[in-house]
Amino acid sequence: MRLHTSEALLLDVRDLQERDRIVVFLTRERGKKSGVAKGARIRHSRFAGQLQPLAKAQITWFEKEGRDLVRISAVDLLRPVHRLQADLEGILLGSYLVDHMLEFAQEDESSDLLYRLLDSTLEALLEGADQDVAARYFECWMLRLGGIFPAPDACPRCGAALAGRAVLPAQGETLLCPACAGSGLEGAPRGQGLMVGAPTLDFLRRIGRCTLPQMAGTGPSGAERAPLPAPAVLRQVEELCARVRRQFLQRELRSYEVIQRTRAAL
Repeated sequence: MRLHTSEALLLDVRDLQERDRIVVFLTRERGKKSGVAKGARIRHSRFAGQLQPLAKAQITWFEKEGRDLVRISAVDLLRPVHRLQADLEGILLGSYLVDHMLEFAQEDESSDLLYRLLDSTLEALLEGADQDVAARYFECWMLRLGGIFPAPDACPRCGAALAGRAVLPAQGETLLCPACAGSGLEGAPRGQGLMVGAPTLDFLRRIGRCTLPQMAGTGPSGAERAPLPAPAVLRQVEELCARVRRQFLQRELRSYEVIQRTRAAL
């Protein structure tokens, strides 16, 4: 049995029987881990108040070869996330961030880049970054780190620069110039290609050189701050990322379906 201690981001906490909880957490060095916090549901548990999804914590756990679940012995909260989950919008966004990590992070594989992305996104949100901009920035970088981000610079077929507009073909995962993609209409239904305008292409390019605080207009005084994108641009980025992600996973994230139903209801 091996003992490990690491800074981690808590992803999911579920009840297990009458006394325990299962905790899924993300570490830099060992990727995604799942473990049992024994006695976490009883009164006066040493885990009381520590197991908060999306919180940052110092976790100590024991691993035994051949077992899927580790045994968590200690959790020390480093950064709570109460402010993010103060309203319905924040709760839905938190679930959306978690769903991506549960899907893309791997067990026992170094996840430094994924960890840094989630950690910095949460930090920016807690400091007041616009939630819509943060969600779009996060999902673009998730696709980039997953190797399926649609490059916004040049058409992969003919090499032409994607300056004014580009097309994401139906059932496609890459952006093409209009000539290579054929015809497409902006706002086309899901079964057709999606026409992407110049402001959206500019947003996709800027995420490669700007931090989230810069993109969300909350960067330090004197630092480069990108102008806040228009709502129409954010919706087009969201649709683009959703199509690429759905094509790659062959299904939709459950949290995104909940977000869409909630928007429709409101």
